Amino acid sequence: MLLLNSIRKSYGEINAVDGVSFEVKPGEVFGLLGPNGAGKTTTVSIAVGIITPDSGRVGIDGDHSPLDRTTREQIGVAPQALALYEELSGNENLIFYAKLQGLSGGKLTERVGWALDFVKLTERRKDRVNTYSGGMKRRLNLAAALVHDPPLLLLDEPTVGVDPQSRNAIFENILELKKEGRSILYTTHYMEEAQRLCDRVGIIDRGKMLALDTVDGLIDQYGGKDAVIAETEDGENRIETDNPIEELEKAQKKGGLLRFRVERPNLETVFLNLTGKQLRD
Repeated sequence: MLLLNSIRKSYGEINAVDGVSFEVKPGEVFGLLGPNGAGKTTTVSIAVGIITPDSGRVGIDGDHSPLDRTTREQIGVAPQALALYEELSGNENLIFYAKLQGLSGGKLTERVGWALDFVKLTERRKDRVNTYSGGMKRRLNLAAALVHDPPLLLLDEPTVGVDPQSRNAIFENILELKKEGRSILYTTHYMEEAQRLCDRVGIIDRGKMLALDTVDGLIDQYGGKDAVIAETEDGENRIETDNPIEELEKAQKKGGLLRFRVERPNLETVFLNLTGKQLRD
């Protein structure tokens, strides 16, 4: 559904996107994971034709360009910066976006009603958006991306600044959309989101794609060893190992083992191993 091949985009001496390639398959949630400033939003903007790459190719549903109007109708975008009109109601916002996509009459009414119901905002549809909570605005932002029923969705940091309940509701929405067979590009810097939602994950930093695989594949390749933390009266002893059972047996034989735990690598471990642990302000 979406193909990016050797995409490059520079601003002066800054390489915002530096040779990025990946594809989003039909019915797949593809996670683009990276720290702030890694190039995720620029990549999304290139994918939908808002920014023209210096080089490389974007293909939608085969080899169609995102610059073609009929192709762009197949794309729904929920940008990181909320694309909502605060003085309009939730219903009015969705009517506006539906009309931009060419919907009218009964089809428009049907799709607006469906989108509001899908994100659980039907009861607040007549209220101005400036009375909505942050989580409600994020859900309406998602509804605006969905109102014209696109098969391809690009969701750029869709849970930034939301409460846990709204975040969970958005997760459920995305999993439901996946069941419907839609293709989703999901950018985030939250490890648990990518691990929970995504079939495959690409880790991007400083404009470069550092690794791309399933979550399990990334952990196997870049996560490192398990760690056994054995606590005795002398304190804690951390041992990195390929065989935690063997290390625990050794610790038991030595005696004095009070308690232990095994820490297995996860996506956060992979992320830090690839992008580093230094603070970035």
